[in-house]
Amino acid sequence: MTTSSRSWWWRGAALKREDEQQVAAAAGPPPFRSVALVVGSTSLVGTSLVDMLPLPGTPGGPWKVYALSRRPPPPWSPPPPASVTHFHVDLSDSGAAQNREVNSAMLRNVLAVVVPSCPALAHVSLQTGTKHYMGPPEAFGRTAALDLPYTEDMPRLDWPNFYYNQEDLLFDALARRGGGEGAAVSWSVHRPNLILGLSPRSAMNIVCSLCVYAAICRKEGVPLRWPGSLGTWEGFSSASDADLVAEQQIWAAVDPMAKNEAFNCSNGDVYRWRQQLWPILAGRFGLEWVGYEGEEKRVKVSDAMAGKEAVWAEIVEEKQLVPTQLHEVANWWFVDALFSVKLEFLDSMNKSKEHGFFGFRKTGTPMKAYNIVH
Repeated sequence: MTTSSRSWWWRGAALKREDEQQVAAAAGPPPFRSVALVVGSTSLVGTSLVDMLPLPGTPGGPWKVYALSRRPPPPWSPPPPASVTHFHVDLSDSGAAQNREVNSAMLRNVLAVVVPSCPALAHVSLQTGTKHYMGPPEAFGRTAALDLPYTEDMPRLDWPNFYYNQEDLLFDALARRGGGEGAAVSWSVHRPNLILGLSPRSAMNIVCSLCVYAAICRKEGVPLRWPGSLGTWEGFSSASDADLVAEQQIWAAVDPMAKNEAFNCSNGDVYRWRQQLWPILAGRFGLEWVGYEGEEKRVKVSDAMAGKEAVWAEIVEEKQLVPTQLHEVANWWFVDALFSVKLEFLDSMNKSKEHGFFGFRKTGTPMKAYNIVH
Protein backbone atom coordinates (compact mmCIF):
# COMPACT_ATOMS: atom_id res chain seq x y z
CA MET A 1 0.00 0.00 0.00
CA THR A 2 1.32 3.41 -0.90
CA THR A 3 1.58 6.26 1.56
CA SER A 4 -1.11 8.24 -0.25
CA SER A 5 -3.68 5.42 -0.11
CA ARG A 6 -2.91 4.71 3.55
CA SER A 7 -3.64 8.36 4.30
CA TRP A 8 -6.90 8.06 2.38
CA TRP A 9 -8.09 5.12 4.47
CA TRP A 10 -7.06 6.82 7.67
CA ARG A 11 -8.67 10.21 7.26
CA GLY A 12 -11.95 8.88 5.86
CA ALA A 13 -12.88 9.63 2.29
CA ALA A 14 -16.12 11.35 3.23
CA LEU A 15 -14.35 14.19 5.02
CA LYS A 16 -13.30 15.99 1.82
CA ARG A 17 -15.94 14.71 -0.54
CA GLU A 18 -17.56 18.06 -1.40
CA ASP A 19 -14.24 19.76 -2.20
CA GLU A 20 -13.08 16.82 -4.32
CA GLN A 21 -16.34 16.78 -6.27
CA GLN A 22 -15.86 20.45 -7.14
CA VAL A 23 -12.29 19.82 -8.25
CA ALA A 24 -13.40 16.89 -10.41
CA ALA A 25 -16.14 18.95 -12.05
CA ALA A 26 -13.72 21.75 -12.90
CA ALA A 27 -11.07 19.39 -14.27
CA GLY A 28 -13.41 17.67 -16.72
CA PRO A 29 -13.71 13.95 -17.43
CA PRO A 30 -10.41 12.07 -16.83
CA PRO A 31 -9.25 8.90 -18.58
CA PHE A 32 -10.50 5.88 -16.63
CA ARG A 33 -8.07 3.53 -14.96
CA SER A 34 -10.61 1.19 -13.34
CA VAL A 35 -14.23 0.16 -13.85
CA ALA A 36 -16.67 -0.73 -11.04
CA LEU A 37 -20.05 -2.42 -11.23
CA VAL A 38 -22.06 -1.54 -8.11
CA VAL A 39 -24.94 -4.00 -7.72
CA GLY A 40 -27.59 -2.55 -5.42
CA SER A 41 -26.48 1.02 -6.06
CA THR A 42 -29.39 2.64 -4.17
CA SER A 43 -28.74 0.70 -0.97
CA LEU A 44 -27.02 2.35 1.98
CA VAL A 45 -23.50 1.26 1.05
CA GLY A 46 -24.22 1.25 -2.69
CA THR A 47 -25.14 4.93 -2.46
CA SER A 48 -21.82 5.66 -0.75
CA LEU A 49 -19.84 3.66 -3.32
CA VAL A 50 -21.43 5.48 -6.25
CA ASP A 51 -20.69 8.77 -4.49
CA MET A 52 -17.08 7.99 -3.55
CA LEU A 53 -15.67 6.04 -6.49
CA PRO A 54 -15.73 8.95 -9.00
CA LEU A 55 -13.76 11.27 -6.70
CA PRO A 56 -10.28 12.13 -8.04
CA GLY A 57 -8.54 11.06 -4.84
CA THR A 58 -10.09 7.59 -4.66
CA PRO A 59 -7.41 4.85 -4.85
CA GLY A 60 -7.50 2.81 -8.03
CA GLY A 61 -9.10 5.67 -9.92
CA PRO A 62 -10.15 7.44 -11.96
CA TRP A 63 -13.12 5.05 -11.88
CA LYS A 64 -15.88 4.49 -14.39
CA VAL A 65 -18.93 3.39 -12.41
CA TYR A 66 -21.88 1.35 -13.63
CA ALA A 67 -24.62 1.53 -11.00
CA LEU A 68 -27.16 -1.31 -11.05
CA SER A 69 -30.42 -1.08 -9.11
CA ARG A 70 -34.00 -2.29 -9.29
CA ARG A 71 -35.35 1.24 -8.95
CA PRO A 72 -33.93 4.60 -10.07
CA PRO A 73 -32.36 6.92 -7.50
CA PRO A 74 -34.90 9.00 -5.59
CA PRO A 75 -35.87 12.35 -7.17
CA TRP A 76 -33.97 14.38 -4.58
CA SER A 77 -30.64 12.71 -5.44
CA PRO A 78 -28.10 15.08 -7.05
CA PRO A 79 -27.36 14.41 -10.71
CA PRO A 80 -24.54 11.87 -11.08
CA PRO A 81 -21.23 12.84 -12.67
CA ALA A 82 -20.50 11.80 -16.25
CA SER A 83 -18.42 8.89 -14.97
CA VAL A 84 -21.50 7.19 -13.47
CA THR A 85 -24.02 5.30 -15.60
CA HIS A 86 -27.20 3.96 -14.01
CA PHE A 87 -29.01 0.81 -15.12
CA HIS A 88 -32.36 -0.28 -13.67
CA VAL A 89 -32.66 -4.06 -13.66
CA ASP A 90 -34.67 -6.43 -11.46
CA LEU A 91 -32.26 -9.26 -10.74
CA SER A 92 -34.78 -11.49 -8.99
CA ASP A 93 -37.45 -13.78 -10.34
CA SER A 94 -40.89 -12.18 -10.45
CA GLY A 95 -42.41 -15.12 -8.56
CA ALA A 96 -42.71 -15.22 -4.80
CA ALA A 97 -39.87 -16.93 -2.88
CA GLN A 98 -38.24 -17.07 0.48
CA ASN A 99 -35.71 -14.38 1.45
CA ARG A 100 -32.76 -16.78 1.36
CA GLU A 101 -33.71 -18.05 -2.10
CA VAL A 102 -34.31 -14.59 -3.55
CA ASN A 103 -31.00 -13.14 -2.33
CA SER A 104 -29.05 -16.15 -3.55
CA ALA A 105 -30.80 -16.06 -6.92
CA MET A 106 -29.95 -12.38 -7.45
CA LEU A 107 -26.26 -12.98 -6.73
CA ARG A 108 -26.24 -16.11 -8.89
CA ASN A 109 -27.72 -14.15 -11.80
CA VAL A 110 -25.05 -11.46 -11.54
CA LEU A 111 -22.16 -13.90 -11.24
CA ALA A 112 -23.44 -16.03 -14.11
CA VAL A 113 -23.17 -13.03 -16.44
CA VAL A 114 -20.18 -11.11 -15.11
CA VAL A 115 -17.65 -13.80 -14.19
CA PRO A 116 -17.49 -15.68 -17.53
CA SER A 117 -18.12 -12.63 -19.71
CA CYS A 118 -15.54 -10.15 -18.38
CA PRO A 119 -11.98 -11.27 -19.19
CA ALA A 120 -10.52 -8.24 -17.40
CA LEU A 121 -12.47 -8.87 -14.18
CA ALA A 122 -10.04 -8.40 -11.29
CA HIS A 123 -11.97 -8.45 -8.02
CA VAL A 124 -15.42 -9.16 -6.56
CA SER A 125 -16.51 -7.66 -3.23
CA LEU A 126 -19.45 -9.35 -1.51
CA GLN A 127 -21.24 -7.56 1.32
CA THR A 128 -23.03 -9.70 3.90
CA GLY A 129 -23.22 -8.76 7.58
CA THR A 130 -22.87 -9.81 11.21
CA LYS A 131 -25.88 -12.12 10.90
CA HIS A 132 -23.13 -14.39 9.56
CA TYR A 133 -22.34 -14.96 13.25
CA MET A 134 -25.88 -14.73 14.63
CA GLY A 135 -28.08 -16.31 11.99
CA PRO A 136 -31.34 -14.79 10.73
CA PRO A 137 -33.80 -13.37 13.30
CA GLU A 138 -35.72 -16.66 13.49
CA ALA A 139 -32.52 -18.34 14.72
CA PHE A 140 -32.01 -15.98 17.68
CA GLY A 141 -32.22 -18.01 20.87
CA ARG A 142 -32.67 -21.27 18.95
CA THR A 143 -29.06 -21.93 18.01
CA ALA A 144 -25.87 -21.84 20.05
CA ALA A 145 -24.62 -18.26 20.28
CA LEU A 146 -21.03 -17.48 19.39
CA ASP A 147 -18.87 -15.71 21.95
CA LEU A 148 -18.39 -11.96 21.65
CA PRO A 149 -16.69 -10.21 20.02
CA TYR A 150 -17.32 -11.77 16.61
CA THR A 151 -14.17 -12.56 14.65
CA GLU A 152 -13.82 -13.61 11.04
CA ASP A 153 -12.36 -17.04 11.84
CA MET A 154 -15.45 -18.21 13.74
CA PRO A 155 -17.20 -21.30 12.31
CA ARG A 156 -20.52 -21.12 10.53
CA LEU A 157 -23.62 -21.72 12.58
CA ASP A 158 -25.61 -24.91 12.13
CA TRP A 159 -28.57 -22.98 10.74
CA PRO A 160 -29.65 -22.02 7.19
CA ASN A 161 -28.25 -18.61 6.33
CA PHE A 162 -28.33 -16.95 2.91
CA TYR A 163 -25.01 -15.26 3.71
CA TYR A 164 -23.42 -18.72 3.60
CA ASN A 165 -25.17 -19.44 0.32
CA GLN A 166 -23.88 -16.20 -1.15
CA GLU A 167 -20.30 -16.92 -0.13
CA ASP A 168 -20.47 -20.40 -1.60
CA LEU A 169 -21.94 -19.06 -4.85
CA LEU A 170 -19.10 -16.54 -5.13
CA PHE A 171 -16.37 -19.08 -4.40
CA ASP A 172 -17.85 -21.58 -6.82
CA ALA A 173 -18.25 -19.05 -9.64
CA LEU A 174 -14.63 -17.92 -9.34
CA ALA A 175 -13.35 -21.50 -9.09
CA ARG A 176 -15.16 -22.42 -12.32
CA ARG A 177 -13.81 -19.41 -14.19
CA GLY A 178 -11.04 -21.62 -15.59
CA GLY A 179 -7.53 -20.88 -16.74
CA GLY A 180 -6.14 -18.54 -19.33
CA GLU A 181 -5.35 -14.85 -19.45
CA GLY A 182 -7.28 -12.78 -16.94
CA ALA A 183 -8.59 -15.87 -15.16
CA ALA A 184 -7.33 -15.05 -11.65
CA VAL A 185 -10.00 -13.03 -9.85
CA SER A 186 -9.66 -12.09 -6.19
CA TRP A 187 -12.54 -11.69 -3.78
CA SER A 188 -13.36 -10.09 -0.46
CA VAL A 189 -16.31 -10.49 1.90
CA HIS A 190 -17.41 -7.59 4.08
CA ARG A 191 -19.51 -8.07 7.20
CA PRO A 192 -20.84 -4.75 8.52
CA ASN A 193 -22.97 -4.39 11.61
CA LEU A 194 -26.01 -2.10 11.78
CA ILE A 195 -25.43 0.27 8.85
CA LEU A 196 -25.95 3.98 9.46
CA GLY A 197 -26.37 5.92 6.25
CA LEU A 198 -28.80 7.75 4.02
CA SER A 199 -30.74 5.95 1.30
CA PRO A 200 -34.54 5.90 1.43
CA ARG A 201 -34.44 3.06 -1.09
CA SER A 202 -33.11 0.74 1.62
CA ALA A 203 -35.64 -1.37 3.52
CA MET A 204 -33.32 -1.44 6.54
CA ASN A 205 -32.57 2.23 7.03
CA ILE A 206 -32.64 2.89 10.75
CA VAL A 207 -31.46 6.52 10.50
CA CYS A 208 -34.15 7.64 8.06
CA SER A 209 -36.89 5.73 9.88
CA LEU A 210 -35.99 7.19 13.27
CA CYS A 211 -35.78 10.70 11.84
CA VAL A 212 -39.31 10.30 10.47
CA TYR A 213 -40.46 8.96 13.86
CA ALA A 214 -38.90 11.95 15.62
CA ALA A 215 -40.39 14.41 13.11
CA ILE A 216 -43.88 13.03 13.73
CA CYS A 217 -43.38 13.17 17.50
CA ARG A 218 -42.37 16.81 17.22
CA LYS A 219 -45.32 17.61 14.99
CA GLU A 220 -47.70 16.09 17.53
CA GLY A 221 -45.95 17.65 20.52
CA VAL A 222 -45.11 14.39 22.29
CA PRO A 223 -41.80 13.10 23.72
CA LEU A 224 -39.57 10.73 21.80
CA ARG A 225 -40.41 7.43 23.49
CA TRP A 226 -38.15 4.40 23.35
CA PRO A 227 -40.09 1.58 21.66
CA GLY A 228 -37.65 -1.26 22.29
CA SER A 229 -36.56 -3.84 24.82
CA LEU A 230 -34.48 -3.30 27.96
CA GLY A 231 -31.67 -5.38 26.46
CA THR A 232 -31.31 -3.13 23.43
CA TRP A 233 -31.66 0.01 25.55
CA GLU A 234 -28.97 -0.99 28.06
CA GLY A 235 -26.70 -3.22 25.96
CA PHE A 236 -23.52 -2.30 24.12
CA SER A 237 -23.56 -2.41 20.33
CA SER A 238 -21.41 -1.44 17.39
CA ALA A 239 -22.49 0.12 14.11
CA SER A 240 -21.10 0.64 10.61
CA ASP A 241 -21.12 3.97 8.81
CA ALA A 242 -22.12 3.39 5.18
CA ASP A 243 -19.18 5.46 3.92
CA LEU A 244 -16.77 3.39 5.99
CA VAL A 245 -18.09 0.13 4.52
CA ALA A 246 -17.72 1.58 1.01
CA GLU A 247 -14.21 2.74 1.86
CA GLN A 248 -13.23 -0.75 3.02
CA GLN A 249 -14.62 -2.31 -0.14
CA ILE A 250 -12.58 0.05 -2.32
CA TRP A 251 -9.48 -0.76 -0.26
CA ALA A 252 -10.06 -4.48 -0.70
CA ALA A 253 -10.37 -4.02 -4.46
CA VAL A 254 -6.97 -2.30 -4.86
CA ASP A 255 -4.74 -3.53 -2.02
CA PRO A 256 -3.04 -6.96 -2.38
CA MET A 257 -3.09 -7.41 1.41
CA ALA A 258 -6.90 -7.63 1.32
CA LYS A 259 -7.29 -10.23 -1.41
CA ASN A 260 -9.30 -13.38 -0.72
CA GLU A 261 -10.21 -12.46 2.84
CA ALA A 262 -13.36 -11.82 4.87
CA PHE A 263 -13.45 -8.68 7.01
CA ASN A 264 -15.72 -7.31 9.69
CA CYS A 265 -16.48 -3.64 9.18
CA SER A 266 -17.67 -1.51 12.08
CA ASN A 267 -16.86 2.00 13.20
CA GLY A 268 -14.34 0.91 15.82
CA ASP A 269 -16.23 2.15 18.88
CA VAL A 270 -19.23 0.98 20.89
CA TYR A 271 -22.40 2.75 21.94
CA ARG A 272 -25.56 2.40 23.99
CA TRP A 273 -28.87 3.66 22.72
CA ARG A 274 -29.69 5.11 26.13
CA GLN A 275 -26.33 6.80 26.52
CA GLN A 276 -25.55 8.14 23.05
CA LEU A 277 -27.90 7.71 20.10
CA TRP A 278 -31.32 8.29 21.67
CA PRO A 279 -30.36 11.60 23.33
CA ILE A 280 -28.61 12.68 20.10
CA LEU A 281 -31.73 11.98 18.05
CA ALA A 282 -34.01 13.77 20.52
CA GLY A 283 -31.70 16.76 20.71
CA ARG A 284 -31.50 17.07 16.95
CA PHE A 285 -35.27 17.46 16.78
CA GLY A 286 -35.64 19.54 19.94
CA LEU A 287 -37.56 16.81 21.76
CA GLU A 288 -37.76 15.53 25.29
CA TRP A 289 -37.05 11.83 25.36
CA VAL A 290 -38.29 8.89 27.40
CA GLY A 291 -36.26 5.73 27.85
CA TYR A 292 -37.26 2.19 28.71
CA GLU A 293 -40.26 2.24 31.07
CA GLY A 294 -40.92 -1.48 31.50
CA GLU A 295 -42.56 -4.07 29.31
CA GLU A 296 -46.05 -3.17 30.51
CA LYS A 297 -45.71 0.37 29.07
CA ARG A 298 -43.80 -0.57 25.95
CA VAL A 299 -45.46 0.23 22.61
CA LYS A 300 -44.05 -0.93 19.29
CA VAL A 301 -43.21 1.90 16.91
CA SER A 302 -45.33 0.22 14.22
CA ASP A 303 -48.34 0.57 16.53
CA ALA A 304 -47.47 4.10 17.63
CA MET A 305 -47.05 5.24 14.01
CA ALA A 306 -50.09 3.45 12.60
CA GLY A 307 -52.34 5.83 10.67
CA LYS A 308 -49.83 8.70 10.64
CA GLU A 309 -49.82 9.11 6.85
CA ALA A 310 -51.75 12.38 7.03
CA VAL A 311 -49.39 13.75 9.68
CA TRP A 312 -46.41 13.00 7.48
CA ALA A 313 -48.15 14.67 4.53
CA GLU A 314 -48.55 17.82 6.63
CA ILE A 315 -44.85 17.76 7.54
CA VAL A 316 -43.88 17.39 3.89
CA GLU A 317 -46.02 20.38 2.94
CA GLU A 318 -44.94 22.60 5.84
CA LYS A 319 -41.23 21.90 5.37
CA GLN A 320 -41.45 21.96 1.56
CA LEU A 321 -39.90 18.51 1.29
CA VAL A 322 -39.81 16.39 -1.83
CA PRO A 323 -43.23 14.67 -1.88
CA THR A 324 -43.05 11.20 -0.36
CA GLN A 325 -45.44 8.71 1.16
CA LEU A 326 -44.79 7.63 4.75
CA HIS A 327 -44.08 4.03 3.74
CA GLU A 328 -41.40 5.22 1.31
CA VAL A 329 -39.21 6.80 4.01
CA ALA A 330 -39.98 4.80 7.18
CA ASN A 331 -39.74 1.07 7.82
CA TRP A 332 -41.42 0.45 11.17
CA TRP A 333 -41.07 -3.32 10.99
CA PHE A 334 -37.29 -2.97 10.88
CA VAL A 335 -37.21 -0.60 13.86
CA ASP A 336 -39.33 -3.02 15.89
CA ALA A 337 -37.23 -6.01 14.84
CA LEU A 338 -33.95 -4.27 15.70
CA PHE A 339 -35.10 -2.88 19.04
CA SER A 340 -36.67 -6.15 20.15
CA VAL A 341 -33.41 -8.08 19.97
CA LYS A 342 -31.91 -8.79 23.38
CA LEU A 343 -28.47 -9.70 22.03
CA GLU A 344 -25.42 -7.43 21.94
CA PHE A 345 -23.82 -6.73 18.56
CA LEU A 346 -20.07 -6.53 19.04
CA ASP A 347 -17.41 -7.50 16.53
CA SER A 348 -13.64 -7.13 16.24
CA MET A 349 -11.82 -4.97 13.69
CA ASN A 350 -8.39 -6.41 14.50
CA LYS A 351 -8.07 -8.47 11.32
CA SER A 352 -8.92 -5.46 9.17
CA LYS A 353 -6.27 -3.36 10.88
CA GLU A 354 -3.70 -6.16 10.67
CA HIS A 355 -4.17 -6.21 6.90
CA GLY A 356 -3.74 -2.46 6.56
CA PHE A 357 -7.18 -0.85 6.80
CA PHE A 358 -7.30 1.81 9.51
CA GLY A 359 -10.56 3.57 8.69
CA PHE A 360 -12.95 4.42 11.51
CA ARG A 361 -15.95 6.59 12.27
CA LYS A 362 -17.46 8.10 15.41
CA THR A 363 -20.85 6.47 15.90
CA GLY A 364 -23.54 9.09 16.31
CA THR A 365 -22.29 11.35 13.53
CA PRO A 366 -24.97 10.18 11.07
CA MET A 367 -27.66 10.93 13.64
CA LYS A 368 -26.29 14.45 13.93
CA ALA A 369 -25.80 14.99 10.22
CA TYR A 370 -28.94 13.46 8.68
CA ASN A 371 -31.96 15.58 9.48
CA ILE A 372 -34.61 15.20 6.83
CA VAL A 373 -37.01 17.91 8.03
CA HIS A 374 -34.75 20.87 8.89
